[in-house]
Amino acid sequence: MGDERRQPKYAAIAADLNLKIQEGHYASGQALPSQRDLSAEYGVTLMTLRQALSLLAERGLVTQEAGRGTYVSPPKAVYSMGSLKSLADDLREQGHSIATVLLGRARRALPAWVATRLGLEAAQPAFRIERLRQVSGAPAIHQVSWIPLPFAGSLSTVDFTATSLYDAFAADGRLASRADERLSPALLTARLATLLDRPEGAPVFLSDRVTYDRDDQAIVFDRATILGDVIEVRTERAASSVKVLWTNTRP
Repeated sequence: MGDERRQPKYAAIAADLNLKIQEGHYASGQALPSQRDLSAEYGVTLMTLRQALSLLAERGLVTQEAGRGTYVSPPKAVYSMGSLKSLADDLREQGHSIATVLLGRARRALPAWVATRLGLEAAQPAFRIERLRQVSGAPAIHQVSWIPLPFAGSLSTVDFTATSLYDAFAADGRLASRADERLSPALLTARLATLLDRPEGAPVFLSDRVTYDRDDQAIVFDRATILGDVIEVRTERAASSVKVLWTNTRP
């Protein structure tokens, strides 16, 4: 395994298993040998072996299922919250299959809580778009967008199964210049649990994003409900910047 004198045994085991996973010795979705077999193979106690597996699980390389064993996690795709592209566009660019189901669009009065996010008064007319994002064929993200009516343009006729909201804005000559995005934990409501095929109360992320145009006018509020067991959030930190990444855990 190498470098055993420079790092704890569990870390060296984790590094060796990681290498085997990267080289395809253990394929995506495949079960690793039992903990007893692995501990015997590496000549360590079960406690040390479990530390190594826990380290791999923390890094998202394996998943541990009680009573079943340890499995290699699917390949991961990364979405950068730092860009003004949509989550779907970022994942699609990485070669992942993203499908959009349009659940509804209609003219509605702005709810008070959405109006507050947009810096407007409640009950003003707006255009509401509701979509379901499927990642690799499975529901993963529910998204509702609220656009104040002055900025709705031609959105009533756009095919949102093939066109992103940002692209639709651009086609109307309105370009996004910045966005304020906030991420928070939540639990699935009964309605969204049905749409996302998860039990009510399952953990999710809520991504609330307000996007502004070049005149610094708030043109859309988006709320995305993201399955907590499908997407993980991590950051990459450099000396002068912080990049937040969402990782898709489906193949």
